[in-house]
Amino acid sequence: MELDLHGGTAWIGVVPFDMKGVTRRGLPAWRPVSDFPEINVRTYVTVDGKPGVWFFSLDVTNRLAVWAARTFYHLPYFHAEMNVRKAGETVHYGHRRGEFVFSASYRPAEKIEAEAGSFETWATERYCLYTADRAGNLYRGEVQHPRWPLHRAEIEITENTMLQGWNTGPMHPSVLFSRHLPV
Repeated sequence: MELDLHGGTAWIGVVPFDMKGVTRRGLPAWRPVSDFPEINVRTYVTVDGKPGVWFFSLDVTNRLAVWAARTFYHLPYFHAEMNVRKAGETVHYGHRRGEFVFSASYRPAEKIEAEAGSFETWATERYCLYTADRAGNLYRGEVQHPRWPLHRAEIEITENTMLQGWNTGPMHPSVLFSRHLPV
């Protein structure tokens, strides 16, 4: 596995969103367990030339999702306290897992068409994820979805300790928003 660089730099994403209708294919989605907020911390990698996502953490409020993802998919899911509320177009997003906190308000701005070779296309057009078990065996999970319908976003981050202790550079100027993506 190699870091996938854009412009000669590795990038880390902090991605807050809502999951809706999560269930095993063919089964009905029961809202109390299939709808929940999630925030993940990720980077971008390639394996044998195939670009994908590597997750450092995926935090959700749903304990069943944590158990299933850790048990069957070897993904680093964690249980966290989270709240999400909308006020018009603005999303107010709050997260806490111990010392890891993310608090922000964001909203969509103008719709964009991501161009080939752009940071926006590079960061969003990923159709697999990679993970490893405790023995170090690498796994790839294929992901099927249409191209992201993207908007530029306006964001006000009031607290972010998700990358606490990491030596990171400045935030990328391209903050993105998508209303919905069926996966």
